[in-house]
Amino acid sequence: MKILKFGGTSLGDAARIRHAAEIAGRQENCVVVCSAMAGVTNKLEEVNYHWQIGENARAADVLQLIQNRFEVQCRELFPDESHFIEILMVLRKLFQPVHKYLQKKYKGARSGEVLALGEIATSRLFHEYLNYTGISSGFVNITGIIQLNAQEEPVVKDITKRMHAMGAFREPGIYITQGFICRDSGGRITNLKRGGSDYTATLLGAALHAGSIEIWTDIDGLHNNDPRFIQDTLPIPELSYAEAAELAYFGAKILHPSCVWPARESNIPILLKNTFQPEAQGTLINSHIVPDGIRAVAAKDNITIIRVASGRMFNAYGFLKNLFAIFDRFRIPVDVVTTSEVSVSLTIEDTSRLEEVCDELRKLGRVSVESRQAIVCIVGNINPFLAEILHAVKPFHIRMVSLGASANNVTLVLPYEQKVPALMSLQNLLNHSKITTPDPCIQLQA
Repeated sequence: MKILKFGGTSLGDAARIRHAAEIAGRQENCVVVCSAMAGVTNKLEEVNYHWQIGENARAADVLQLIQNRFEVQCRELFPDESHFIEILMVLRKLFQPVHKYLQKKYKGARSGEVLALGEIATSRLFHEYLNYTGISSGFVNITGIIQLNAQEEPVVKDITKRMHAMGAFREPGIYITQGFICRDSGGRITNLKRGGSDYTATLLGAALHAGSIEIWTDIDGLHNNDPRFIQDTLPIPELSYAEAAELAYFGAKILHPSCVWPARESNIPILLKNTFQPEAQGTLINSHIVPDGIRAVAAKDNITIIRVASGRMFNAYGFLKNLFAIFDRFRIPVDVVTTSEVSVSLTIEDTSRLEEVCDELRKLGRVSVESRQAIVCIVGNINPFLAEILHAVKPFHIRMVSLGASANNVTLVLPYEQKVPALMSLQNLLNHSKITTPDPCIQLQA
C-alpha cells in the first residue's frame, strides 16, 4: 500500500486533475489524499466570515462562485453530456446543505462543515474522473476515520480501529479520500489546520503500515532555503526525519509541521515530488544517516518575544515550572527558549491572549515584549559550522540564539525586516561561496 497526497495546486483545475489522475492511475494499490482545489479554502473562509457577521446574502454569493468554478471544471473533465449531467448533479448535491445553512443564522458548529466542502468536492470530482477514464477507484469519507481525542489530537491507534470498523481500504485497489478535514472530540466536523492534508497522509500511512508516502506538490522537493525570497536554492535529495521535522516546524511551507512524526514512528519513507515535473528526483525523508554539513535554512514570521526577568530565579528551583505552567494553562505553544541566571526569553506565535499571559507572568518578574520578529532555523550537522553561521549573521540584530538539544539545528530570532537579508547571507554559506574567515572573537565551542 502506498499513500499519494496531492496538494491544492496539483488539483487546481481540470488540466491539473487530469495530470494527477495519470500519476495515481499508474498505481495498483494506493490511497489518494486530496486537498481542496487551490484557493477554495480561502473562499470558504470568506463564506464563514460573511455568514458570521450576518451578511448571509454575500456569503451565499461567494459560495455560488465556488460552486460555479467546480461546475466549469466538471464540464472540461466530462465532455460527454450524459456523464457531465450526472457528475454535475453529484456536485450540486454536495453544495446544497451549505446553501441551506446560509439561509439561517450563523452557527459556529457548522463552520467546519463549510470549510470541509472544498476537500469533499475536489476529492469527489477526482474520484469520478478516474472512474470515467476507466480507472476503478473507491471513495472514502475521511471524517468517519479520523477523529481527535480529548486533547484535540489525532491518534494513530484510534484511526486504525475506526478504519477496521468501517472496512475501509481492506481490499487492494485505488481509494480516494480527503486531507485536512476530520471530526473533533465531540463529533463535529473540524480540520487539522492549514496544510493538514500532509498530516492526513502520514496518519493514514502509519495506520495502514504503508510502504511509502508521496507528497505531490508544485515544487521539486524541499529546497535548502526559501525559494520565494532566494533565487539560487536547490532541492535536497535526502533528509533525516529529524531534519525534515525541524524545517517543517520552523517555516518550510512544503510540509505540515506535524506530518513527520507518524511516518517516523512507523519508519515509513516520505517522498516529496513535483506533480508538474514527476521525473525530478524530489526529496526523500527517511531514517538513513545523511551527509555532514549545513543542509537547509527555514524561517517563519509573526513571532513575538516575551522576556521575564526575576532575581528569584537565581539558584532557585520551580521557577521555570511555574512559568511554563502559565503557557500550558492558556494552551499557547512556545517555540524557542533561552535562559540566563536571572531571565528567560521565549517566543510564541499565538498572541490571542497575550495580555492575559503577561499579567500572569508579571507575578513572577518583570515582563517585556517584542513583536514583529522572525525565526530563522539552520539545520544540519551544526557544531563544526557554528562560528561560520554566527559570522554570516553578524550584521543583524540577533535577539535570541538557541542550539537544539539534538545538535542538528541552531535557531536565531531577529527582527522581521532582517529575515530576508539573513536568509541571503546564510545562502552563501549553504552554497560554499563567499565565505570569509570568521573573526576570532566568535570562534565558539558548541
